[in-house]
Amino acid sequence: MSQPHAPKGIWKVIGAASAGTLIEWYDFYLFGSLATVLSAHFFPGDNPAAGFLKTLAIFASGFVVRPFGALVFGRLGDLVGRKYTFLVTLVLMGGSTFLIGLLPGYAEIGVLAPLALTVLRLVQGLALGGEYGGAATYVAEHTPDHRRGFYTSFIQTTATLGLFISLGVILLCRQQLGRETFESWGWRIPFLLSIFLVLISYYIRVRMEESPLFAQAKSAGQLSKNPLTESFVRPENRRLVLIALFGAVAGQGVVWYTGQFYALFFLQRVAQVEFVTANLTVVYALLLATPFFVFFGSLSDRLGRKPIILAGCLLAAVLYVPIYHGMMHFAAPLNQPMLVALVFLQVLFVTMVYGPIAAFLVELFPTRIRYTSMSLPYHIGNGVFGGLTPYIASSLVEGTGNIYAGLAYPICIAALTFVVGFFLIKERRHTSLSDG
Repeated sequence: MSQPHAPKGIWKVIGAASAGTLIEWYDFYLFGSLATVLSAHFFPGDNPAAGFLKTLAIFASGFVVRPFGALVFGRLGDLVGRKYTFLVTLVLMGGSTFLIGLLPGYAEIGVLAPLALTVLRLVQGLALGGEYGGAATYVAEHTPDHRRGFYTSFIQTTATLGLFISLGVILLCRQQLGRETFESWGWRIPFLLSIFLVLISYYIRVRMEESPLFAQAKSAGQLSKNPLTESFVRPENRRLVLIALFGAVAGQGVVWYTGQFYALFFLQRVAQVEFVTANLTVVYALLLATPFFVFFGSLSDRLGRKPIILAGCLLAAVLYVPIYHGMMHFAAPLNQPMLVALVFLQVLFVTMVYGPIAAFLVELFPTRIRYTSMSLPYHIGNGVFGGLTPYIASSLVEGTGNIYAGLAYPICIAALTFVVGFFLIKERRHTSLSDG
């Protein structure tokens, strides 16, 4: 979807930033995509349900530490530069993902297996905490103000595409190796393959130039000496951070992880849809819905970020219960086209809340502290509120015996975000980034 009068080199900038970000999301989501297989290898086999919940807890730990990565790498990005920080996060993510593919399981080293898995998952979370803010900031600082939503929306596609590719690689390996071989050792292949993707992305990123707005601020001596203090201690900026978190990103996070991860777990473990069929259902839905990230990002340049993001939260809160009732109805007897349609609808909500979010966040904060200020609310909203969704929802189902109890959490957070955002968010789509 090209636009007339595109800034010179903008597609090279988007391509370079997106390639690395996509690979980091691929690495990060392999863990979630293989949660059911990993639980069998890294925990005792006498209680599969408990092992699965523990695996989800380790999966969630990567989300919980993302805000700390946002602080560390956000500060680094505002002090040293976007490009350098890109490279560090990429190497950390790729290295930890590769090592997960080499880890011995519980049968070989006992309790050390889940401990080592947790450590590597934490490193993944720290790396991703510094990745997204840098990619969104880097692209936004190259784009014209009136098309910011459109151009930054391509970065937004990378999270879903990373999940899509991780599912695709997993399914390909499983189909080629067969179920028993894949679950025995073939699951390691997708993790090991990441090292080649990281090397390619590193080569692309090392040739990138620094963001022009950052370079300008640096040459003018306008960089912040203490981005953390300026971002979170000064009352006026701290207020913006809190509004961003509770008025947009928390709801966006739970909608994202409900529509893509919890939907997959629900199909596999609650609706008892066969592994390959469940994964293919999500893959088809992701493939159909991905162009809507760009559609809603572009639409936000005309209508504003606020109405689209809040509409996505409201629709999700209202429609999750009937959608999941529908998923159970069409799971037995199996009607895969209808399951695809219902997951697609959830991912459509994801594209509404996620497509404009990068433009929304970069418009809130000045160049000197933009990387730090936008990264923290993003990764608390996505990493904590959103990333914990599969674990909290699955725990509610296990604890109550009600297969729909897990929906209470995303519905409440999405509804809260709609209310806070409706009253407190001010539309800023006409903001010039060069003013800060």
